[in-house]
Amino acid sequence: MIGAMAAFAAEDALLKAASQTLPAGQILIWFGLGGTLLFAVLARIDGQPLFSSAVVSSPMLVRVVFEIAGRLFYVLALALIPLSTATVILQATPLVVVAGAAVVFGERVGWRRWGAVLLGMIGVLVIVQPGTEAFSLLSLLAILGMIGFAGRDLASRAAPRSLATSILGLYGFLAVFVAGALFCLWQRVPFVAPGRDAALFLAAAVPVGVCAYALLMRAMRTGDVSAVTPLRYTRLIFGIVLGIALFGERLSAPMIVGSAFIILSGLFIIWRRKRDEP
Repeated sequence: MIGAMAAFAAEDALLKAASQTLPAGQILIWFGLGGTLLFAVLARIDGQPLFSSAVVSSPMLVRVVFEIAGRLFYVLALALIPLSTATVILQATPLVVVAGAAVVFGERVGWRRWGAVLLGMIGVLVIVQPGTEAFSLLSLLAILGMIGFAGRDLASRAAPRSLATSILGLYGFLAVFVAGALFCLWQRVPFVAPGRDAALFLAAAVPVGVCAYALLMRAMRTGDVSAVTPLRYTRLIFGIVLGIALFGERLSAPMIVGSAFIILSGLFIIWRRKRDEP
């Protein structure tokens, strides 16, 4: 899980670097195409069929829609706001998943965990600072991306168990490609040929992203969920360090306080769930 979070943070940094010279839609197209092809090769090596009836099941279609929304808005956030800010907001995803699981799947969530979810959302508000001079509407892009990823995770829980990790990854990255294509059609930005640096960033982001996804699935499918889930928050550390080291970003007091709220609420939810297990 720690390896997955480090790889995801590196992927974010590489895509943000590529966004300095490439439009966000075209980044998604190249990144999605590369990941789709790589996962397709891995699936065939593993003997998995690239298409089956399970791929077009309702949960998978819902998953694709949320994947498109999550990837599109989050990449836009990476391009337009500090990496550290986008990373911190993304850490609220598990909180939204808990709330969504209670509403969608009828999972039992007591008032303490609902209180923790509320505390985490307050942390997001502290970071975004609505109503102040520091507020930027661009921060909403990261929030929309976070909601998209939460919806994807919820849909993944209902996805057919027969689908291998490589197939989930293949169609996840295919959704990224579709998101980029749709955004380019809407934005109508002329095609920009990737320069040497941008091409290198994208070429590195693809295997790093595939590795991150594979490590995450490995951790979640083989490890004790209550043991590995808290380690998701190491992504925040990696993201902040990369933002400061590579892009000269600075941490503000609201970001530190908001991050603490999000992490504490997430860890409390995990602890409470473990305690309530028979």
